[in-house]
Amino acid sequence: MTDLTDQVAIVTGASRGIGKAIALLLALQGAKVVSVARSAEELEELNAKTQGLAIPADVADADDAQNVVDETLSRFGRLDILVCNAGVGSFNLLENVEAAEWDRIFDVNVKGTFLMCKAVVPHLKAQKKGHIVGIASDVSKRTFEHGTVYGASKYAQDAMLGSLRKELRPYGVKVSTIYPGMVDTYFNDSHPGSPELEKTHLKPSDIAQAVRYVLEAPPHVVVDELMIHPLTQEW
Repeated sequence: MTDLTDQVAIVTGASRGIGKAIALLLALQGAKVVSVARSAEELEELNAKTQGLAIPADVADADDAQNVVDETLSRFGRLDILVCNAGVGSFNLLENVEAAEWDRIFDVNVKGTFLMCKAVVPHLKAQKKGHIVGIASDVSKRTFEHGTVYGASKYAQDAMLGSLRKELRPYGVKVSTIYPGMVDTYFNDSHPGSPELEKTHLKPSDIAQAVRYVLEAPPHVVVDELMIHPLTQEW
């Protein structure tokens, strides 16, 4: 298994939910975690536990995304892992979706993934190793009513990561995509911890363990895609 000790990992959307669980678990495994989100206060609380680096940033802003990578390299001198977890969503009939809402969802889910990958790829290619993990969704593989915008953004993110996987494979850089089902988090303005959701929703820690699984796979093992079903919690 690959040892995560002292590997430098950027985790976006790290202030709460899935991203927070990923950051905490990677730190527990010995990684140096760079936590990224827009909430500076929540990041500082997380960083007190991970003892890494907290960078408030908007991943949909090109300057912010590049600054995250620059600060990471300045602090640690290396970069091994990028976890693209930042995501937003809303669910509505197509005719009720405002153009601004479309832009917001695509900015974070698609453009944010694009900009963070664009900023790290030159470094990973140069060192001929590294790992990018995208947190997509099971709706990257299916459609559903009220999901026209969110589903479209996740299909786009999935296609981008799939193409990037082929671009980076000759350089020894892995790209893995994880497709969670419903997760008990703050996503879509929900409030986690409801007892009725325990049997139907995954926990953020389940997704964090999936990320750990793909990152710790031996160098010769490539886990391109990993679907996690909320009812069986199998992966």
